[in-house]
Amino acid sequence: MSARYLLGVDIGTYSSKATLAAEDGSVAARAAVEHSLSLPRPGWAEHDPESVWWKDFLELCGAILSRSRVPPTSIAAVGISTISPAVVVVDDAGRALRPAILYGIDTRATKEIAELETTTGASLSSQSAAPKVLWIRRNEPEVWKRTRAVLNGSGYLNHRLTGEKTIDVYDASIFAPFYDPTAGGWSDAIAPLVAPVEMMPRVTWTAEMAGRITAEAARVTGLAVGTPVITGTADAAAEAVSTGLSRPGDMMVMYGSSTFFLLATDRLVPAPGFWSSRFLEKDGFVVAGGTAVAGGLTRWFRDTFGAAEVAAEKAGAGNAYARLAEMAADSPAGARGLVALPYFSGERTPLNDPEARGMIFGLTLSHTRADVYRALLESVGYAIRHNVEALTAGGCAPKRILAVGGGTYNALWMQIVSDITGLEQEIPAPLEGASYGDAFLAGIGVGMFTAMRDITRWVSGTRRIVPNPEERRRYDAAYRIYRELYERNASLMHDIAAAQE
Repeated sequence: MSARYLLGVDIGTYSSKATLAAEDGSVAARAAVEHSLSLPRPGWAEHDPESVWWKDFLELCGAILSRSRVPPTSIAAVGISTISPAVVVVDDAGRALRPAILYGIDTRATKEIAELETTTGASLSSQSAAPKVLWIRRNEPEVWKRTRAVLNGSGYLNHRLTGEKTIDVYDASIFAPFYDPTAGGWSDAIAPLVAPVEMMPRVTWTAEMAGRITAEAARVTGLAVGTPVITGTADAAAEAVSTGLSRPGDMMVMYGSSTFFLLATDRLVPAPGFWSSRFLEKDGFVVAGGTAVAGGLTRWFRDTFGAAEVAAEKAGAGNAYARLAEMAADSPAGARGLVALPYFSGERTPLNDPEARGMIFGLTLSHTRADVYRALLESVGYAIRHNVEALTAGGCAPKRILAVGGGTYNALWMQIVSDITGLEQEIPAPLEGASYGDAFLAGIGVGMFTAMRDITRWVSGTRRIVPNPEERRRYDAAYRIYRELYERNASLMHDIAAAQE
């Protein structure tokens, strides 16, 4: 019998990746492509579904098929994940009517969040999808008039591939309270406040088949007609699968443009300030949260203050981020008295404040670029510690941390986070990320595996980051200042946010 392969594709904030894996988890080919993030106004973050998502998908398919030389007919199934939420409205032909409104870094729907909270009693944030839908309905009536369906990122790509409109249980939960996890469907009572139920996609479990590759999709992608495509999920969920997250107490921390974490629980746990939901299979539950920026912060510093490192990279002298990390290592723990707040795009959990703003506190004429950059790296560590403490206070203490994402390649950053939080981190091998998790989920969909716990057959080892207790003590004082800076300056942040708008 010929070998069978699984294709996973993940669409991220600044790049998209694909992995072609054999049934034993070995990687036959991988590919990546970068794209831009559109920030048309303060508080807005968008992607064009056609020129970003679909274009990337086509390019990745071509690269994977060319590099692997695997016949398309040997690809048993396709799994897709995307940034989440990513709200895109389409017409009756499935064409996107406007750029997709992205996750918690897009804070435009503050009025709609407040209104839905007042009307429904739900606790919402800039990460919530339903207010983003309501924002389109309110502010772009001509677009809404032509809207026939509301899709998420993976749903849009699946529709292009199969003609079907689906969303998985996990991503649907981000539409709460419009999606009712107890009833397992869209709420007729909430629909008048958001969108007609008939506009919403069919809800399935993640690894269920959404449909099969159509003749037209096969023509443009190079994939075989009839190849199964599973419903897929959010990037963070697929990333969690790739880490080996499989039992209650496991906490995945994804270091991407933002941080996002998923803490596996044995039941649906109320967690005020966070997001509790069903996960990818019938007995799976998680509590989720995340910061608004992480890699987005390092990218901002590189692009704004790292011209020398960027020029050196172009000249072949090494990766700019690696050179910046070496520079930051010259600054001691605590960045010589600098404390930064990483709220450059507002903040998600546990503050849930889209109008929070960034800060670099304590600057003197003696501080250097190295100090500032290290302070930014440390600010993400403080934000993660804040989340861990809030979760623990709510009875959801993590038992182990599984770290994944581009940030894990920065060894200094990982050590900073472990030292600040006092938590050991495990970085899985292979470190393929969400697209690897997508491929595994596709394997569940076609019966190669029976459940998520089978991922242990693919994830074979880990690299451990052990906290340094002495450094933790040094960070404690700075963390106190970190917490007080927001508390004392929140109202001023809101004032400046209003002025920026």
